[in-house]
This record gives sequence, C-alpha cells and structure tokens, in this order.
Amino acid sequence: MDFTVITPSLNYGRFLNDCLSSVANQSEVTLEHLVFDGGSTDDSAEKAAQYSSVIWSQEKDSGMSAAINKGFDRAKGDWVIWLNADDRLKPGALAKLLSELKKSDADVVYGDFDFIDESGKLIRPMKVPGWSAFVNIYHHCYVPSTAAFYRNSTIIGQGHRLREDFRYVMDGEFYARLDSIGKKFKHVPFNIADFRMHGGNASQRHLSRTRDMDTILAAELQHVESRAIRRAYGITLFKDPYHVGLIDGVLSIIARLWKAVLKLR
Repeated sequence: MDFTVITPSLNYGRFLNDCLSSVANQSEVTLEHLVFDGGSTDDSAEKAAQYSSVIWSQEKDSGMSAAINKGFDRAKGDWVIWLNADDRLKPGALAKLLSELKKSDADVVYGDFDFIDESGKLIRPMKVPGWSAFVNIYHHCYVPSTAAFYRNSTIIGQGHRLREDFRYVMDGEFYARLDSIGKKFKHVPFNIADFRMHGGNASQRHLSRTRDMDTILAAELQHVESRAIRRAYGITLFKDPYHVGLIDGVLSIIARLWKAVLKLR
C-alpha cells in the first residue's frame, strides 16, 4: 500500500466532506484513510458513512496527538500523513508525489500548500523553504503537517510518535526530535494540500492586547510548548530565564531572516 492518511476529528462535520472527498478522489495510488473521531455530537459520523473508503473509529481520547498516534499504530502504508479534518488534499497530489517519493531516500518529504478560508476560497499560496532545524526551533514550525509525509519503515515503524502532552506545536517538536536523531528531510516544490483558516484553528492563537484571560492563557500555553522545544533542542547559555529569553529573541530574528534566504534557493 502506498499511503496511510490519518484524520483526527472532533465536531468538524461542516468541513469533513471536503476532507474525505479529497482523499477518496485520489487516483493511481493505493491508500487507506483512517479517521479517529474523539466523540463528535454533530453530523460527522453521517458524513463519514458516505465514504466506503473511510475506516471510521469513534471514541473519547485525550486530544489530537493521541488520535494521530492511534493512526500511526495502525498505519500500513509505505508513507503516512495526517490530514486534519478541516484541511484537504489537492486533486492528483498523491500520484504526483508518489513518483517523487520513489526516487527519494528522505524520511520526511513535504511540499507546498495553500491557505483557504472557511468557505474553501483561496487566501494565499504558501511556498515552503527547504529544511532548517534552526528555523523550526527558533522561528516557527513551517513544515505543514497537512502536506508532510513520513516514511513508515524509518519513522512510524521504528516507534516514533507525537508527544501527547503537546496540544499546539506537536508537529514542531516531532520534527525537531526526528532531526536530532539524524532523520532526513526533503522539500518537493509542488502544491499538495489546502490548510483552512478559521476561528477554531488550535495553532493560530497568538497574544494580542486583549484582557480576556481565556484567550491569553491559550496563547501562553502555545508559547510554553515552543519554549520547551528551544530548551530541549536548541541553545541554552544561561540559567536565568530572562537572559535565556533575550537570546531566544535574537536567535528568532536571525531564524526569520534565514528562512527568507532559504526561500530564495
């Protein structure tokens, strides 16, 4: 089997048809589509039942990372991707990618993607640069999980899993960890998927001038995970957290500039 597509979902029935049909309509490849629903109360189950290709599982879980790890445990495809329930693959993307994968010795292969709005209309295309652990750690996780493929034999089959205590940047931690043990990343310059922007995106919470405690706390928790990644995989020159923060700020600026340079290559 060429691919395993894993979709975690919870009350995303309004987007699920787009996601499931984008996988079902892929041609010239063999695949399985595993959907793990955390206990939706909307019409998600009814939507999934319309697709004979979907292997549906519904049970409570501890979050997105746990659901994806269930998929990793069951994946049979040579290459594994997780495609969020609000995202979708481009038509013919897997067949086009498969010819590239057969020539590659990389462990993680990722491509470009488009940002779309809630209704599915294009917001802007995103051309992703080549791999840099430095940028991933100090600027942001720029490799899109919705357009990233993991070689089963060297990553999933070897037991590498997402940290289930991460809620926001589990992909950034996963990539930093894989890089730290020598796994090879490769960018392919074609568009693979659509990433949908809407009010429910867990990874799009940022601090602003709001005084709303719930908003502030959610944003801070996301930043705590990013700081943990920097401490585990980056540079720590001082014990004082404020001094460490100053160095992180400088390195973040450098990483942002380096990402711009990588885009020119």
